[in-house]
Amino acid sequence: MTTPTTHPPRTLQVGDVSVAVQEYGEGEPLLIVNGTTQSLGFWAELAPVLAARHRVVTYDLRGMGGSERGSGEISVASLAADARALMEALEIERAHVLGYSLGSAIAQELVLAAPERVASLVLYCTWARTDGFQRAVLTGLAHPWRTGDVEAALGALGIAFSPQLLDSPEFAELVGQLLPLFPSTEQQIRTTVEQWDADLAHDTLDRIGGITAPTLVIAGEQDLLTPPWHGRQVAEAIPGARHHLFTGPGSSHALGVERAEEFLPLVQDFLAEHPLR
Repeated sequence: MTTPTTHPPRTLQVGDVSVAVQEYGEGEPLLIVNGTTQSLGFWAELAPVLAARHRVVTYDLRGMGGSERGSGEISVASLAADARALMEALEIERAHVLGYSLGSAIAQELVLAAPERVASLVLYCTWARTDGFQRAVLTGLAHPWRTGDVEAALGALGIAFSPQLLDSPEFAELVGQLLPLFPSTEQQIRTTVEQWDADLAHDTLDRIGGITAPTLVIAGEQDLLTPPWHGRQVAEAIPGARHHLFTGPGSSHALGVERAEEFLPLVQDFLAEHPLR
């Protein structure tokens, strides 16, 4: 199999902001929507694998990475409107959508607002309404970003990984690779706070029963940010949704990285079952 093309990075004008975009491969479009604190570089290893059969679009949410903040409130719904506008700017009428964490919330609002745009939906580490446990975790994770203590903020994000990885020799090397991808400017740090607030306010539970796109919900047994009972609740609420629970070592909020050798084929097989036409 030939190696998928990594297209030159570019910026596109989307509404009031310039948005950084990195695409891989050709074929049916797959839009990947980032989680809180993420920039598109987090997908540099996973996206080329998914690009074996798809045109994979990764991008920076407004105010993050290489994308401008622009004006107006940041909410899950406003970020979904950005995703829809990005699809229009890229002349993509319909796409598969993979949303991770905050991105999964954005994907829910996108398919609810524009069902004709979404051919299939992969909700990875997702939830539909925060509960007391999740609010406690998210509030704690948001606090050092609010005070500007980035070192503590990044240290606390260790909770996204499995106990096995955190205590392994490989973790230091992984952190070295990831650190440059995290928010570093004052604007990015302020935007990250807005993202945590959007996470806390996310609530689609009474509406996702209206989703008709084929949906795969991926959850992790060790996930403490979007605990597995949330994924089950989402899968039960969306008609016909498929639910896949990762268990055991590496089934963390970062299971896509820790268990990539299982995560990637799972996503690829699901997308293959639901072609655009």
